[in-house]
Amino acid sequence: MAKKVEIFGKGCPRCKQTEKIVRMAIEELRIDAVVEKVQDINEIISRGVVATPAVAVDGKIVISGKIPTLEEIKRILQHA
Repeated sequence: MAKKVEIFGKGCPRCKQTEKIVRMAIEELRIDAVVEKVQDINEIISRGVVATPAVAVDGKIVISGKIPTLEEIKRILQHA
């Protein structure tokens, strides 16, 4: 079953960089994952995100308020 990876943010450069890194990690790991961008501020708040960019894997917030490194997100995806 595919992992669901959500990227929370309004589309700022930091959020776009986070999406790029997440997609690179998925490709390098060759895992089955669906990436969704969550840009609606009400949805972001309702999910408990206090700082963007944020990343959730299968509904669990794993990164908040910073751009993850490629190695960091790969490690998270391998253990999620």
